[in-house]
Amino acid sequence: MKLGIVGLPNVGKSTLFNAITKAGAEAANYPFCTIEPNVGVVTVPDDRLKVLHEMYDSKKTVYTAIEFYDIAGLVKGASKGEGLGNKFLSHIREVAAIIHVVRCFHDDNVVHVDGEIGPLKDIDTINLELILADMEILDRRIQKTQKNLKSDKNLQAELEILEKVRDTLNNGLSARTIDMTAEESDFIRSLDLLSFKPVIYAANVSEEDAVADGTDNAYVRQVREFAASEGSDVVVVCAKLESEIAELEDDEKSEFFRDLGIDESGLDKLIKASYHLLDLISFLTAGPQEVRAWTIKRGSKAPQAAGKIHSDFERGFIRAEIVAYDDLIACGTMAAAKERGLVRSEGKDYIVKDGDVILFRFNV
Repeated sequence: MKLGIVGLPNVGKSTLFNAITKAGAEAANYPFCTIEPNVGVVTVPDDRLKVLHEMYDSKKTVYTAIEFYDIAGLVKGASKGEGLGNKFLSHIREVAAIIHVVRCFHDDNVVHVDGEIGPLKDIDTINLELILADMEILDRRIQKTQKNLKSDKNLQAELEILEKVRDTLNNGLSARTIDMTAEESDFIRSLDLLSFKPVIYAANVSEEDAVADGTDNAYVRQVREFAASEGSDVVVVCAKLESEIAELEDDEKSEFFRDLGIDESGLDKLIKASYHLLDLISFLTAGPQEVRAWTIKRGSKAPQAAGKIHSDFERGFIRAEIVAYDDLIACGTMAAAKERGLVRSEGKDYIVKDGDVILFRFNV
């Protein structure tokens, strides 16, 4: 899963990126790697894997990974190539969702690019750049569709949805705000429009506001109201605090959280919000060689989940032997779970649930 972190200058975007990627490297078994200067890989925390590792005495534990892209160069005019606009646009097209960092704190030592704090204005600036970039793509696609319509009348429906999206963008609204059928959404998604990508607004607040989850911060309330209007999520973070947390060892982090009265890091909150926004779940595989978490879309059937491991598993799928994680732990061993009738044999129509521990049977 690839998530792009965007934001205007001096909102805490790069501070947050550096903090969460370093935290992920220190807290996980997955080896941290920097693919290029602005990409970091962190793992999805999952305590279930630790328990399964001990149960099976596995040689290896593999967590699901997320790539965070620190998207550079976004300023007003980015859609026309201002700043590092072209680089920004090429990188953001690769991500599944956008984490939009919005400044919701005062600090006289950190100058705002517009001279004053205004989260809604900041959001509008970035959204407008995405919309302008999308309009260029849409205009070209509409021209092509209109030309081909003369020889293929079946393209009329495609043209209508394209024009519907263009009208929405012309009104200053993002493509993700449009009510669409599943078929229309699949088509628009294929165009890779920037303003169609789902968004998590990361409200960057002071340490005091982070402890209170932004409850008393008027800027955070503005961001939450705006996000609700377009069906986006909001996570309250303090990039400065995340930087401090990233320097601590695991046991020190727990004590640090207790002292502050907070339950989890900004990284954990962002990961949870990403899974919710993208409608993702994890199933598990376990054995002496390896325990591992696999991320799939909610609603995926057993063969699709098998294909996540290897295409041969999906192609030659026979059945899946499944036990719920909680049931397996309660029984203590897979053998005990089988004795109690808690291990099920499921076929091609089974919809995988979060926390299913699965052994796939296949033949190619």
